[in-house]
Amino acid sequence: MEQKILYFLVIIVANAIGAVSGMGGGVIIKPVFDFIAWDNVATISFYSSVAVFVMSISSTVRQIQSGQKLKVMELSYLAIGSIFGGYIGSLLFDCLLVLSGSRIAQFVQVIITVLMLLFALLASKKFFKQYNFIHKTWYFFCGFLLGAISSFLGIGGGPINVSFFIILFGLPIKKATVYSIATIFFSQLSKIISLVLISKFNQYDSRMLMVIIIAAIFGGIFGAKFSKILSEDKIAIVFQLVVVAVLALNIYNLFAVVLE
Repeated sequence: MEQKILYFLVIIVANAIGAVSGMGGGVIIKPVFDFIAWDNVATISFYSSVAVFVMSISSTVRQIQSGQKLKVMELSYLAIGSIFGGYIGSLLFDCLLVLSGSRIAQFVQVIITVLMLLFALLASKKFFKQYNFIHKTWYFFCGFLLGAISSFLGIGGGPINVSFFIILFGLPIKKATVYSIATIFFSQLSKIISLVLISKFNQYDSRMLMVIIIAAIFGGIFGAKFSKILSEDKIAIVFQLVVVAVLALNIYNLFAVVLE
C-alpha cells in the first residue's frame, strides 16, 4: 500500500509538470523510481512508459479542446517516425538488458539521460543555432530519433523533445511542448504494443498499473490546465528548473549505481 500511494503521488506531480513543460513526466518519474529502488530497472522503465503514455492522451485532448492547433501533416510524419523509433528503442533496451544485466542497463540509461538533460538546458538558454526546416523528411527523422531515445530511456521523451523542436523547426516553447507530448504518445504506444506482442505485459502487477493509469490521467489534466494559464516565459522557467533538479537527481543515481 505504501508503494502504491508514493507511486501515485510521484506520478501525479511529475505528469502535471511534464505536461506543462512538454517533458512528459517520465524524465522525473524514472530517476525518482530509481532513487526509491523498489522495483528493477525493466519494471521501472515500463511503469514510467505507461504513465507518460496515458498522460500524453489526457494532456493532448485537453490542449486541443483549449484551442491549440496542430499541423496534421507534420504531426503525421512525426507520428510515423516516433512509432518506428519507439519500437527500435524498446528492442535496443531489451538487448542491453539481456547482454549486460540490470545494473549496467541502468548505468547506461542514467549516463544518456544526464547528457540529454545537459543538451536540453543549453538549448533552453538558446546556446544552439535555431533552424526553420520545413521538409517533411525532417519531421520523420526527428520523430524516429526522439522515439528511439525516449523508448530506450523509459522517460517518454523528456526535455530533448522540446529542445529538438525549437532548434530544428524554430517553434516557440509553448507550441514545442504540445508537439512533444504528441510525439510521446506515439513512441510510448509503440513500446507498449511491442511488450504486449512479446508477452511481457503479464509480468507486471495489474493493481499497480491501475494506480499508475489513474494518477497519469489526473496529472495530464492538471498539467494541461496550467499550460493554458502560464505564459511562454513562465513555461521556459518551469522547463529549466525541472531540468536542473532532475539533472541533480540523475547524477546522484549515477554515483549510487557506480558505488554499489
